Amino acid sequence: MAEITASAVKELREKTGLPMMDCKKALTESQGDMEKAIERLRILGRKVQEKQADRSTSTGRIAIFSELEPGAGALIDLRCESAPVANNEHFISLANDLAQQLAKGPGAATPDELLEQPSPSQKGTTLRQQFDDLNNRIREKFVLQRILRVAGSTAGYVHHNGAVAVLLQVENASGAAELARDICMHIAAMKPIVLHKEDLDPVLVAKEHDVLDQAMTQEAETIKNEAERILSLPDQQIQDPNNLERMTSSHSRARGDLKKTEGMAKNKAKVIEGRLNVFYAERCLLEQPHANQAKYDSKKIAELAKTAGMKINGFVLWELSKE
Repeated sequence: MAEITASAVKELREKTGLPMMDCKKALTESQGDMEKAIERLRILGRKVQEKQADRSTSTGRIAIFSELEPGAGALIDLRCESAPVANNEHFISLANDLAQQLAKGPGAATPDELLEQPSPSQKGTTLRQQFDDLNNRIREKFVLQRILRVAGSTAGYVHHNGAVAVLLQVENASGAAELARDICMHIAAMKPIVLHKEDLDPVLVAKEHDVLDQAMTQEAETIKNEAERILSLPDQQIQDPNNLERMTSSHSRARGDLKKTEGMAKNKAKVIEGRLNVFYAERCLLEQPHANQAKYDSKKIAELAKTAGMKINGFVLWELSKE
């Protein structure tokens, strides 16, 4: 049997990050062959993963890769069991490697297909080996839950904790990289659901229109009933709600309210349209004023993009969902 030296055990530990005793045992069982010992430790690690199968991966990290030229983009959602592991530098590096390979490589239809591809940062190693080695070292359950590749020019933003990430699909943005990134940050904060208002589900828009219509009808009915009630009573002096330092006639005030309901009925369509614009601005990216008002003076995203000569083709917003 080959002698297992302390230096060999140390070397294996430095390569794998595993405990000294595990390294010594693997070298002993592999007759001192370093590569066989590493493979043995990987096999043992996969057995540990199988035992972890029922554990919950309630945290993790979303990573992105984006570039404006020549153009590529990808998001991946890598899960683990605890926040400290999600913030571990090696876990972050693995997530970033996965996103980069997905964007720059041949593409992948499934997480398993991506894991079989080369690691961008560890030459001669597959992403699966990188995944398994880190999993074996940390001994938590890892899951590559979601992957998405986006063709063409992209800008991106990921929150510092990896819980929210945005990929923006653009054209002619090489001179507007800062604006593109700021729009990504806006999306992360304001969470629009579509690009254009025309992209909204017509059923959803029709439902909102009906809600606004009914609300205006009810509002006008309430004002009218109260005005008619006051007119049925003797006239009296009341405080003017428009000027608290002045008194006014209750009947005069009620007649003004009745006139107001006539105006509400006449301008109902215009008022509903105005309120629908608020509805659109809450959901449609191009209809939203940029969240950084100090920098962009409340200008809409559509206006900012047009001024910069940039075309926005779409966006993807991912949040770290809870299991």
